[in-house]
Amino acid sequence: MQSLNLQYNPRIDQLRWLAATIVFLFHFQLEYRGLGGPALTTPWAALITEGHTGVGLFFTLSGFLFMQIAQHQQGIVVRDFLRNRVLRIFPLFLTIFLVATSIGRDNFQPQDILYLFATNLGHAPTSGTPVTGAAWTISLEFLFYMVFPFLARFALERGKRYLLELLVLMAFFKLAAYPVNDNSTLMYFCTFVGRFDQFLIGMLAAMVYREHRAQLHRFAPWLLLAAAVLVVADTAAMHRLAPFGAAPKSGFWIFWSMLESLGWAAVIVAWVAFEPRLPGLVDRVLCQGGKISFSFYLLHMGLLHLLATRFGRVAPTGNGWLDAAIMVTVSYGLTWGLATLSYRAIEEPFLRMRRRYGAEKLGQAQALHR
Repeated sequence: MQSLNLQYNPRIDQLRWLAATIVFLFHFQLEYRGLGGPALTTPWAALITEGHTGVGLFFTLSGFLFMQIAQHQQGIVVRDFLRNRVLRIFPLFLTIFLVATSIGRDNFQPQDILYLFATNLGHAPTSGTPVTGAAWTISLEFLFYMVFPFLARFALERGKRYLLELLVLMAFFKLAAYPVNDNSTLMYFCTFVGRFDQFLIGMLAAMVYREHRAQLHRFAPWLLLAAAVLVVADTAAMHRLAPFGAAPKSGFWIFWSMLESLGWAAVIVAWVAFEPRLPGLVDRVLCQGGKISFSFYLLHMGLLHLLATRFGRVAPTGNGWLDAAIMVTVSYGLTWGLATLSYRAIEEPFLRMRRRYGAEKLGQAQALHR
């Protein structure tokens, strides 16, 4: 998806595709296991069995991209930035929210409308069904958008140290919250306390990339390999020590989001710095996947659940792993098609209404009025 405020970088879209695909595989294996399919038990498959880590990639990537824009534009015009963010996420998000309230109409209360701003908390209508369950991240992401223009301004004025100071404070909040929350894993998984540091780490990664761009490009292949190993090791450690859903309270989760985000930040920096191009067709397909990744992310759970309830476990060959490969290929293709339709019908018309929001634009406007 091309930004009006920064030169288009296909690597960002490719990383969006990666994040959406990892989350898709995570939910696919949950549905497949629920139908009696074989489970992935090795820790080294944790990138799938703990594939919620794709959300961490999304949050880190958001911080990285927006900080790149702020650096390029030397600031952010708050009003236009927030307008663009609303146009980017609200049309589809509102659609999903209305679907959720329709499904749960018998239990709906007027005050539930306020969950539009807090789908990650309490008993949000979107969390009542797997059809709309992925929407929990959107309110949290928009919270980050609301504070970002100010974070960017202060980071540009004070440097990386400002973001590091905020990360120390977040570490304190994580430590302080642990003993007073009996379900701390879920708290760290889906709240401000658990996720804000990932957005900050993404911003910090953008500043590091800008300062050390030449060196990073020189060593990008080795950095990419090391980053991939780190992400696999991170998820393997989680699978072995404190898998999500199995440990409602685990000290491992206190600093999990920081460790997870550091791995993804390394992947982002290395992939952006990696100069060799992918084959043309692969490059275009992955960029298209990034373009439709928002629709793909919000719709995939509903489609997977529909396929599971309508068709169950399809076993054309009798081989569990081969049957799983066939099912995942078909369901992935159907999700891709549905996401493309959603992007064209709901997202794209509103995206055409976006404006530039860099401080460079504000300076030009002020000069015209002198």
